[in-house]
Amino acid sequence: MTKAGKPKGGPEVPGLPARRAALRMLDGVLRRGETLEQNETAALHGLPAPDAGLARAIAAETLRWLVDFDSLIDSATRENLPEDAKPRTVLRLMLAQWLRLDTPPHAVVATALPLLSGGPKRLAHGVFGALTKRGVELPAAPTLPPAVAERLGERAGAIAAGLAEPPPLDLTLRDPSHTAEWAVKLGADSLMPGHLRLSRGQAVHGLEGFEDGAWWVQDLAASLPARLLGDGQGRRALDLCAAPGGKTLQLAAQGWQVTALDISAKRLKLLEENLKRTGLSADVIAADAFKWEPEAPFDAILIDAPCTATGTARRHPDVLHRIGPRQIEQMAEVQARLIERASGWLTPGGALIYAVCSLESEEGEEQAEKVWLPREPISAEELPAGLSPTAHGTLRTDPGMLPEHGGLDGFFIARWRNS
Repeated sequence: MTKAGKPKGGPEVPGLPARRAALRMLDGVLRRGETLEQNETAALHGLPAPDAGLARAIAAETLRWLVDFDSLIDSATRENLPEDAKPRTVLRLMLAQWLRLDTPPHAVVATALPLLSGGPKRLAHGVFGALTKRGVELPAAPTLPPAVAERLGERAGAIAAGLAEPPPLDLTLRDPSHTAEWAVKLGADSLMPGHLRLSRGQAVHGLEGFEDGAWWVQDLAASLPARLLGDGQGRRALDLCAAPGGKTLQLAAQGWQVTALDISAKRLKLLEENLKRTGLSADVIAADAFKWEPEAPFDAILIDAPCTATGTARRHPDVLHRIGPRQIEQMAEVQARLIERASGWLTPGGALIYAVCSLESEEGEEQAEKVWLPREPISAEELPAGLSPTAHGTLRTDPGMLPEHGGLDGFFIARWRNS
């Protein structure tokens, strides 16, 4: 058999392309520190949709449970396999298929072992066979990398439990007054007006209301910053770092006259498409926030700042293995500069919201302490049932919260009012 998994002169092993794509995606994350999304275009090129979906699932579940898979591998081999050794990574994705995706062991062997040859192939076969014979199982929640668990402190266990499964599908409605009606139409739950939650795996484009722009996909936690600005009544709002645009859509639907600013013209195209689909409007500007100057001050500014995105680990488990002190420090520096610059663009009495989808205190609580404006505390009445503001009037969410409803992403949110 060739390295590509093709018998010489014969067809490719069925199912192998998806496994090869998953291996490439994992290699990008674990060896080069890239995101899964950065690898998708090249790794999934030419794959049919079902194979592409399977490759994504294998890669994501491998990263979600990586520490536990490595413990199992180490328990079944006397060899000290390096962390970045190809046989170890192939074994990881084999275990992900068997223990997380319910692929029968014989199918795992047939579709994954062709990724290896020679001694490494025999090693992987032997280790996987030993583990299947033992009937090994995973713990109820994934084990976090030690550095991540240390950073999260006392909440690490609850957060880990919230990462055990991929998240459900959350929608934000253009018109919250129709929440009950849409919940019936889509068979959804709702945790607050304007929010719908469906089981994961839904084909978004095929759901009722998509073509009509009645809603857009947005995690419940991600929808809270814009909600905290309330009704716009025609006043001017700046959505800073706006792409891909969920918060811009919210602000426009809440009656704000929105300026949506982002440095990425490519990512703003998706925002413009969603504005067209929903029938909402905003002034979309591709510019660097550190060079751009507004023509007039704003009544509200929402800074959804660039961050490490560790709060999105439920859907992007690569962040568990890519993010460390260096990335956190870099993002914190950018965030502090954005807050300092944007806080001077407010009208008297204007509101400033700062939000990050990060679990790191350096990007959340520590940033909030630097803001010179008077803080406007967030109240429990503004939040979904089960969530409460901190003693400082800010909001901290994480994947371990609202477990009975399917959890939510990790966010830090604070609000100030220009006196």
